[in-house]
Amino acid sequence: MSRPVVVDAMGGDHGPAEVVRGAVEAWRDHGVPVVLVGRAGVVRGELARLGAAGEIDVAHAADVVPMTERGAGAVRMVRSSMSVGFDLLREGAGGAFVSAGSTGAVVACAADRLGTAPAVLRPALAVALPTTAGGVTVLIDAGATVDPMPEMIAQFALLGASYAQLVLGVADPRVGLLSIGAEPGKGNRLTRRAETLLRGLPLRFHGNVEGGDVLTGVVDVIVTDGFTGNVVLKNVEGTVRATLALAAAEGVAAPAGLGRVAARYDPETHGGAALLGLTRTVVVAHGNSRAGTVARACVVARDLAEGEVVARLGDRLAVQPAP
Repeated sequence: MSRPVVVDAMGGDHGPAEVVRGAVEAWRDHGVPVVLVGRAGVVRGELARLGAAGEIDVAHAADVVPMTERGAGAVRMVRSSMSVGFDLLREGAGGAFVSAGSTGAVVACAADRLGTAPAVLRPALAVALPTTAGGVTVLIDAGATVDPMPEMIAQFALLGASYAQLVLGVADPRVGLLSIGAEPGKGNRLTRRAETLLRGLPLRFHGNVEGGDVLTGVVDVIVTDGFTGNVVLKNVEGTVRATLALAAAEGVAAPAGLGRVAARYDPETHGGAALLGLTRTVVVAHGNSRAGTVARACVVARDLAEGEVVARLGDRLAVQPAP
């Protein structure tokens, strides 16, 4: 990818200090070209502090979207680092966009500024979680659309299955619907309707899966609504940390081994979630991202853009029947 990754320098709980440091790391250690968007004086000051003045381009944006903003307000902030960054992406000045800002704000702004791919109802966040079987399972939606319609969940499944094929190399992904029981018909009205729709789509639908199946590898894609998916993602990360801390305290495993397990579920390892269903490549990092996570998110964004994953997903979805 010759075009740079556009990074929202002001987003996140620790921006711009950690975001700028992560962008510098992405450039110096991974060769990812980056343009930072934010209050130019602040951003250039951080670059100078890191001895990186002149290494990375800076695009000025006067406003900052608060982490408390859920969506609509961000769309109206046309001079924010998010809006200016998406404008750069839309105009071809960048190949991908990364932000650790409010997920709701990123999703709303991206949909408004970039638009969704043809036939896409709503975008969804996809995260690849390592499993105990040695592979990965794609969790979708991990927080983009918290109150979807059943038709949206069915479409998330199509996006997730295509992502597993194109990015993870899974030839025929097994798709499971997250519910309160594995038996057919279990769940609330949203889940039951989504299950009916999924059974009519051209994908390998395994059926319902439970919360305990998320890390077992029983399926390649787990589809759910964004509210549940985000709770699951953060619960997995927190549970892994707590379990490993208990194991370390009891001395039941070597510290090096525990560290390797922890690294598999550390946001710094996967960097962020791909926001699927848009016309451009967007990666959303954790709000509490530190420099290493931001750097990894930039690498993920570059790789997705170079693989033309967004265009290929759009092509696949365009020929699928509507849910």
